[in-house]
Formats: sequence, structure tokens, C-alpha cells
Amino acid sequence: MHIHDQLQLALDELEVRLDAAGLWQLDIPEASAFASQEPFCIDTMSLPQWLRFVFIARLQALVDARAALPAKCDVAPALEAYIAQEKRPMAGQAALIGALRHVDQLVTDHA
Repeated sequence: MHIHDQLQLALDELEVRLDAAGLWQLDIPEASAFASQEPFCIDTMSLPQWLRFVFIARLQALVDARAALPAKCDVAPALEAYIAQEKRPMAGQAALIGALRHVDQLVTDHA
């Protein structure tokens, strides 16, 4: 299976896992939020918003265009930190982190 097809499946799984955990944000951030210069737009978006509207959207655009993927991807630790700071049980937490690790691995291993 081609890397773009594998990544499409992994992104679909990540979306399902975010939704199951109650983190699939439906509210689109203000346009100015996307202009952030901070990692993960941490000053203008929640991490779940960034995952949906920046991370997944950018990777989806690369998949759709069959374009070159980034040389490295290591986002799962940010999600682990986000979940730890929430200090509340989250449905499917391990599966969600696993889905994001899989995306990280596909992108990084392909480079």
C-alpha cells in the first residue's frame, strides 16, 4: 500500500479516536488564530483544535496532492502532555495516543 494511502487510513483513525475522546472540536478558530508563531498555535488554540484544523488538515492536503511528507513528525508527546494536564479520565485515551503515534511513525519512517 502506498504511503499516502496508509496515512489516509491513519488520519481517519485519528479522527475517530479524537471524536470518541470528546476532542473533535467543531468550532473553527478565528482566522487570526492560524497566524500564531508558537508551536501547536498554543497561544491561540487548544491542542484538539490545532490537531483538527492545522495538523490533520495539512497532512490531509499532502495526502490529497500525493505530495512529499515532512521529514519528521513527533506530535504524540504533546497530546500526552495535554491529557496529563487535563487531570480527568478520557475515553479511549490509550487508543487516541496510539493513533497519533501511528501517524507520527508513518510520516517519520517514510522520510
